[in-house]
Amino acid sequence: MAETAQQEPEQATRRRPALSPSRAGDFKQCPLLYRFRAVDRLPEKATRAQVRGTVVHSVLERLYGLPTEQRDRQKAGDLLTPAWEEILAEQPELAELFEGPDDPELAKWLKSASGLLDAYFEMEDPQRLQPEACELRVETELPSGVLLRGFIDRVDVAPTGEIRLVDYKTGNAPREIGEAKAMFQMKFYALVLWRLRGEIPRQLLLMYLANKQKLAYSPDEDELRRFERTLEAIWQAILRAGKTGDFRPNPSKLCDYCDHKALCPAFGGTPPPYPGWPEDPATNEESILDRTD
Repeated sequence: MAETAQQEPEQATRRRPALSPSRAGDFKQCPLLYRFRAVDRLPEKATRAQVRGTVVHSVLERLYGLPTEQRDRQKAGDLLTPAWEEILAEQPELAELFEGPDDPELAKWLKSASGLLDAYFEMEDPQRLQPEACELRVETELPSGVLLRGFIDRVDVAPTGEIRLVDYKTGNAPREIGEAKAMFQMKFYALVLWRLRGEIPRQLLLMYLANKQKLAYSPDEDELRRFERTLEAIWQAILRAGKTGDFRPNPSKLCDYCDHKALCPAFGGTPPPYPGWPEDPATNEESILDRTD
């Protein structure tokens, strides 16, 4: 049976601030976006596509928790509605996405999620796989002192010991800029696993369910060392900005999709007063929606 994410150890006070792939990506894209999400913690409205991704991830995690012979398409379908209901119970505000349980849009949305499960079963046979872990929470400290945290969709370990990291994407395979963002996330996880286990993952596999495409990549040690230096530089830049509150906007085409555009100085807005660098390190955690791009 596949493991679920590692449980966070109990601590009497608070945990140290850490860097996650989503928050590192935010800072690279736009330092002000990082501030809005990680420091101000401004609310963002979830989209149907994001929540559908969360539901599909939940179904696949539950599926791999079943005995091998039960991991079939019918069972995955049976898990779909319960997964949505559990997520809705944890986040009641998601009910606003639909006009009640009888909304025909809800049925249509669940059907689209079912279609993504169809695609998954065309791409893989879960009865032939025995993952070491699903939705694995990982954390490690780099020699420089930077703390990294994240969640890996799936960790496969071959009988010969080679490690494969798998990430499910419920959208289409992206163009070059989106591909780079997705691989940044996977290199982050590869670095964490390497530092935790002393072995570089043999393969990083992205599975794009919407158009049934796979993107595989094999990192090497030199590349991960360079990537480690990149993360250290990002964290130092975050700390410098955190001391002064100087998180500058970086306008791009992505601004049209930002929930906080009205607050951005680049578009005539005014950010809320800077609250200071947060003592609560949970601000740097990934949310469920962060992990279901």
